[in-house]
Order: sequence, then C-alpha cells, then structure tokens
Amino acid sequence: MNKEAILYEKLSNKKVRCTACARYCEMSEGQIGLCGIRGNENGKLDLFVYGKVIAGHVDPIEKKPVIHYNPGSKVFSIATTGCNWLCRYCQNFDISQRRKVEGVDMTPEQVVQTALDNGADGIAYTYNEPSIFIEFARDCGVIAHQKNLYNVFVSNGYDTPESVNMMGEFLDSITIDFKGNAEPNFTKKIIGVPDPQPIFDTLLEIRDKTNIHVEITDLIIPKIGDSLEYAEKLCKFIYDQFGPEMPIHFLRFHPDYKMMEFDSTPVKTLEKHYEIAKKVGLEYVYIGNVPGHPFEHTYCSKCNNIVVKRYGFDIEGWNLDEKNKCQFCGNQVPIIGNLSKNYKKNRFHFVH
Repeated sequence: MNKEAILYEKLSNKKVRCTACARYCEMSEGQIGLCGIRGNENGKLDLFVYGKVIAGHVDPIEKKPVIHYNPGSKVFSIATTGCNWLCRYCQNFDISQRRKVEGVDMTPEQVVQTALDNGADGIAYTYNEPSIFIEFARDCGVIAHQKNLYNVFVSNGYDTPESVNMMGEFLDSITIDFKGNAEPNFTKKIIGVPDPQPIFDTLLEIRDKTNIHVEITDLIIPKIGDSLEYAEKLCKFIYDQFGPEMPIHFLRFHPDYKMMEFDSTPVKTLEKHYEIAKKVGLEYVYIGNVPGHPFEHTYCSKCNNIVVKRYGFDIEGWNLDEKNKCQFCGNQVPIIGNLSKNYKKNRFHFVH
C-alpha cells in the first residue's frame, strides 16, 4: 500500500529530500533512503510500508519502558520493517534491518479496532523507529484518540522539527532511547550515526512545542558503551533542561545480532550509572532488564518509601492516593494516570 509521504521536500531534477529523520536523505528518482521504506517514485517520496504491519503484540506499557504514564495499562504494539539506525546489537534486527517490505495489510481503522478487540488501553509504535513510518502512525493515532486510546512512541529520538510537529498532532507519550550514554564514538561505530546531537535537539523540540510525556532510556553496553563521563553529561543535560522529575531508565544489554561475543552488562555498572544520576539530582532513576532489582521500584522523592512496587513489568504494590500523592507523606509523585484496571490481567498477547 504505497502512499505518498508528507514529510519531504521536492528538489530540482525530480530529486526529493526526506524530512522524517535527521539523516535528511536526498534521493534521485528510483532511490530509497537508508531506512529502506521511504523512496523516490517519479519525483515524489513514497512511504512503502503504509498499512504494512510486520509485528503486532499486546504488551504492558512498562515493557516500553514507560512507567510514569498510565501504569498497569496494556498497549497494542506495532511495527513496520526498516530503521534509520544500524545498531549492531539490535534485538529486533529481523524487523529493523530487513530491507524487504513485508507485513500484514492493515488500515489505520483496522489497527485501532485490533487494539480495542484485544482490550488495549493504547497503541505503541515500537520495535523499529516509528518516525520513519510516522504518516501511518499519525493516521492510526488520530483514530485511536477518537476511540479513547492513547499513543506511545518508542524512539531513538533521531528526529527533525518536522517529525516532532507531526508527533504533536497525535502522540501522548514517548520514550527517547539513548544508547551508550550518547558517546559520539559509540554512536558512530556501533549505530552508524555520525553525531548524536539531533537526539538532544529533538528532546528540546518536544519540550518546547508539544505536551507529550517524555521518559528517557539509556542502553548501557559493557566496555564500549558505559562511559561514566558521558553518563554524567547526559544526566546533567536532562536535569538542566527538564528538571529533577524526568524519569531515566538505565537498561541492561544482552548479546544479540552482531555482538554475540559481548557479555550482558554487569549489574554493578548499572548501579554506578544510577548513583551518578541521583548525584546529579534526578529523583526518578530506574534500572531495567534486571527483574527483582530494588531500583525497579518508584520511591517517593521526599520520604523514600516505595510508592510503586514492581517486579519486571508487573506492579505488585501501589501506595499512591487517587491524585497520585504518596500515602506515607503526601508528596505529589509525577505519574500521569491512575493504576489501570488491567494491571492484574495477562498483558501479553501475540496478535501478528
């Protein structure tokens, strides 16, 4: 279901420039962008995966990870093929690095209806970079809002003012997923991105131009993507630009794709990152992919009691009142939405 893209500019000699991501690929007639799903057809930019869903699952929102927005809810998670990054460790490489357009045909109406049929509270655009298929996501998201569903992006943040502007039309929450503390040599060698600066620019654009709820993740990779110096730089940026309440998740790496020779991230390394973030002044710091770790919980920033107890993606304790204030000391905890009625239900369903 090819469809003409919206985020692009027409140039001379039937060339086009894509404005969906910070690569700004320029394509002559017949050429395809690095992502593999946006290409020049007769002097216009087509989105080849419009209505092509390669993966569809119902997940807990905590899996994204998003834990300060509609906790305990479940999302219908969809993806297309392709990606604008070339991560050597990608756990979804069979989707993201596939350069053949494949998937189940689904209209935006069918995507939303599938979410409703499976009892989802929202739709997550994830598994590959959603900004590269943003026109399709936008059409799904607008209908989702009409049906009282929310929309979440799991994004690498390598975006543009144009794509952020479109996000503002339908997106409720976004996880910006840094890799290796955004250390430039790491992003260049392991991701194929020459400069991580556009990610920081995107965050500021989202802050200044939208009302989208933001959470930060940072995948920590042992030896090559665990610089404590850059971890501190990242945490200071977040604190200075967003304040102490911005959630940040330090995620444990596990070997995959072209990096099978690496070990999983030592838990002590993740704990050092946690300590740096807290020292900088961030109040809601989490360690992810380590089920049972005490830093999975949400602690009240005033009295330090556990206000949300977690194990993996499950919520096992809730000590907030109806206004999400700490039941121990009355402090307002920055979580949007009350605990979903779905939190005790099975929130994993394979759909496609």
